[in-house]
Amino acid sequence: MAIFIEVITTLLTLAGLAYLLLVLWGTRDFAHYWRRKSVDAGFAPDVTILKPVKGVDQRMYAGLVSHCRQEYAGRFEIVFGVSSLDDPAVGEIERLQAEFPGCAIRLVECRERLGTSGKVSNLVQMLREAQYEYVVINDSDIRVSAQYLTRVMQCFSDAKVGMVTAPYIGRTAEGGAVWSRLEALGISTDFLPGVLTARRLEGGIHFGLGSTLATSKSVLAKAGGLESLTEYLADDYEMGARIAGAGYRVELSNEVVETTVPEYHFGGFKDHQLRWARSTRDSRKLGYLGLGITYAVPWAVMTCVASGLALWSFSLLSVVLLARVAVALSVGVGVLGDEQVLRDLWLLPLRDFLGWVSGCGALPGIRWCGAGSCLRCGMDGLLLCILSALRLQAMSTGLCSGHYDAPLGDTPLITRV
Repeated sequence: MAIFIEVITTLLTLAGLAYLLLVLWGTRDFAHYWRRKSVDAGFAPDVTILKPVKGVDQRMYAGLVSHCRQEYAGRFEIVFGVSSLDDPAVGEIERLQAEFPGCAIRLVECRERLGTSGKVSNLVQMLREAQYEYVVINDSDIRVSAQYLTRVMQCFSDAKVGMVTAPYIGRTAEGGAVWSRLEALGISTDFLPGVLTARRLEGGIHFGLGSTLATSKSVLAKAGGLESLTEYLADDYEMGARIAGAGYRVELSNEVVETTVPEYHFGGFKDHQLRWARSTRDSRKLGYLGLGITYAVPWAVMTCVASGLALWSFSLLSVVLLARVAVALSVGVGVLGDEQVLRDLWLLPLRDFLGWVSGCGALPGIRWCGAGSCLRCGMDGLLLCILSALRLQAMSTGLCSGHYDAPLGDTPLITRV
């Protein structure tokens, strides 16, 4: 059994290492694409920015101000939507209107509830009020550069482009909690590398990112409209998928925006990571199945344990760590320009272990039954078997000591729950 586990963890480590090399390939391809790509610098169609808002946070207003300070050749307006005029965000929007009287800013009260997603329900009603053909949708906490609209809208000079979306970084407060820093590190060194890899392997991306969803009313109509998305949690993903399915290209811009990472305690961080993993599971089932192999560092460490600390396993771990750091620096710093990655690089192994655990936690539940008792656990039976065997191997090599019992009987029965 120990040899079997050693072989499995080694193969998974090698698969993870291959994935890291694919990320570097995808990153290089993305950078070269934007170096070679020529766009019509004079293309600046009139555009409406749709921003559904609910409540306020400390850095939201700075993000709203950044949208008013656009250096854009065309005309643009900003349409905010709230479910009720009693929402605290209304005061911030009125403050914005007073500070930027020359900017076309409107507030729409969205009284109808059209589906499960309140955000998409509001967007449907806001779109009716949009003055221009092109629309840009992004979240209320997104902060952008003064060239944001210019760079995003130039992509539409190619008639084949039906949607433009944008990469993003998560900005934490100075001296923020370690859980917030781990979340931001994951965005820049885990999530975006996956997006770039998907782009390279699939010949483009076929989904949208909530940081920026730029499209036109006519394209939206051909893709089924916003009304068809009111029952979807991952509406940004689904909108991009439907536009791609309608025969248009989804362009990943090289314009990077910022989102705010809240101050998390462990519980909030854990819950958000699980929601993220479950969203991936439900939106990209094949991508979710491959999620486990992307965490090469945890598999490499498990290989060291499974091999009884063999010298070759530490050599493999060293290569994996080198490749992982290369990915973090090339994507996080090289593509995204996120200096926080350098600050928190030492947290990378912990981030990968937590990401691996979150991915396992999003698997369908399993119930182990035996000896008249049942134990529900949140990871696949094979993973539990691997971890149990690793513990036994660690005990046999003196890495740890303790008493081991088979889980609730010698012959557990596994049933999906």
